Amino acid sequence: MRHTILSLALILIHLHGPGLAQEIQPLAAPLRLPPRQPVDLAQGSAGVVASASPLASAIGCDCLADGGNAVDAAIAVGFALAVTWPEAGNLGGGGFMLVAPAGSEEPSADRIVRCIDYRETAPSAATEDSFVNWTDRRHPRMAGTPGTVRGFESAHRRYGSMPWKRLIEPSIRLAREGFLVDRYLAYSLNSVLSDPLIRDHDRYAEFRRVYQHPSHSLWRPGDRLLQPDLAKTLETIAENGADGFYTGRVADAIDRQMRSDDGLISRQDLHDYQPVVRTAIERSVLGYQVFGAPPPSSGGLTVGLQLKMIESLGLQPQADVPWTVDHLHLMSEVMRRAFRQRAAFLGDPDFSTLQLDGFSDQAAARLAAEIDHRHATPSGELAGDIALTDGPYESEQTTHYSVIDATGMAVSNTTTLEQSFGSLSVVAGCGFLLNNEMGDFNWRPGYTNTEGAIGTSANLVAPGKRMLSSMSPTIVKQDGKVRLIVGSPGGRTIINSVCETIVQTLLFDRSLADAVDAPRFHHQWFPDAIYLEGFDPQAYSGMIGPLQSRGHVVIQTPGRRQGAVNAIEVDLDSGIATAVADWRRGGAARAVRSKPVANPTASRAR
Repeated sequence: MRHTILSLALILIHLHGPGLAQEIQPLAAPLRLPPRQPVDLAQGSAGVVASASPLASAIGCDCLADGGNAVDAAIAVGFALAVTWPEAGNLGGGGFMLVAPAGSEEPSADRIVRCIDYRETAPSAATEDSFVNWTDRRHPRMAGTPGTVRGFESAHRRYGSMPWKRLIEPSIRLAREGFLVDRYLAYSLNSVLSDPLIRDHDRYAEFRRVYQHPSHSLWRPGDRLLQPDLAKTLETIAENGADGFYTGRVADAIDRQMRSDDGLISRQDLHDYQPVVRTAIERSVLGYQVFGAPPPSSGGLTVGLQLKMIESLGLQPQADVPWTVDHLHLMSEVMRRAFRQRAAFLGDPDFSTLQLDGFSDQAAARLAAEIDHRHATPSGELAGDIALTDGPYESEQTTHYSVIDATGMAVSNTTTLEQSFGSLSVVAGCGFLLNNEMGDFNWRPGYTNTEGAIGTSANLVAPGKRMLSSMSPTIVKQDGKVRLIVGSPGGRTIINSVCETIVQTLLFDRSLADAVDAPRFHHQWFPDAIYLEGFDPQAYSGMIGPLQSRGHVVIQTPGRRQGAVNAIEVDLDSGIATAVADWRRGGAARAVRSKPVANPTASRAR
């Protein structure tokens, strides 16, 4: 039997990477994460939205009510999140937008599920060795060339129906006139501003100027946050399209800041950036068609591989509990194998010929057959030709939102700055944050260790290359119609949060509200441990000992929360869509002209 007790600091290093421990400082004042509460629920047949922000979800629904389609609403939500959820909503980051056009007939060219890949790219000055001995993950040098604004423009040109300017105007007003901070945003801002390094270091002076409370006190719910510089930037984008970000005043400001702060992004990098429209990964599982983001997202392939293995294992629900010991054991064995394949083979397909046989149905059946139903497989035994060393990571600070309109067009969008508030570098006079996504590359060629660093070749740094991501926007169809839209933040935990939600809804036949509310767990090959959510000590009561007896290392950190699934489920008989927003980060579900849902889980005042 293998078991261990790890300190909180070590757990954080395992989950977030070696650099985080150096960044964690005692807070100047006690801060408390908002408590658990019911998921937020909304229903309707004229369109629904689930996002991390009540204001952003409302803006998306207003767009749908005014005749916009799901892509219009998704773009409006994305710009709103840049104002109302700055830790992950962004202009200076990137992501993946999965779009399923309306229509139930056999797929034609205009009905294929596509992915707008607006992932950041490595600046032209970056090389394979640029970060070999680098340790400062909050440095402006960590910023990749942003993709969000050009990605939204690409989606709008391909699918949009409303004027571009109309989609940004609500966010301009929010930034210029301000909005009332809720308890989740107050906690988010206070957490970073109370860090002594952020509070005192000259590098973060612009961050403090933009986000600090006017009285230099802690933010409280009901305070008003104004962002006039961001309003001007959004006005420029509204008037000039994405060129208003990638050329002219804004691009000059980014270039100037990079030169003064030893960053890598150049004016030419901005000018040259282009998103890529890719065909979504499609997998047939349990009688459903599961669509996900293709590489450089690892989400579509890895979620699909996990679901195919789970299908082979024949998991069955138990009526009175979300998960059993057998569920956790078998799904953790599935996770460790899928994450091994992810580490070995995935990266930017425009730079490497990816070997995808390891994600096929045949590979899934073979991997599932190797699972011992009573004993854990040590992760080291799965390494194969990946050389391991004893001793890059992805942050949990991302955001996901889901949208469906009255015609059945669906959008699943995940976007990020990488860590919370990205590089903490606010572009002077422009009011937006730059990402620190260069941390998602493999920094040390050939160096893979048991703590979670990966050094395989497919994801090494190269100029213009997109870094591997765990973002997993997912759309599930049944008989050609959208049945489920799902995604989550959470770094590498995203893949498992999405997979667990799909298993709960489609395999175990539970409501989406119950699936989102259910406790979550995570295994990512290395570190070789199962991480359990810890907000409810009773959620895994009686399971830890049996799991340890099967050979698992089990870690349950008090208060730990995994992801924030904002999802939509459609009843194909009635056409009613149910949006569910996760309580873990204060999500909000909204519907167009919907009546209040007669469900106690929806009792959440806004």
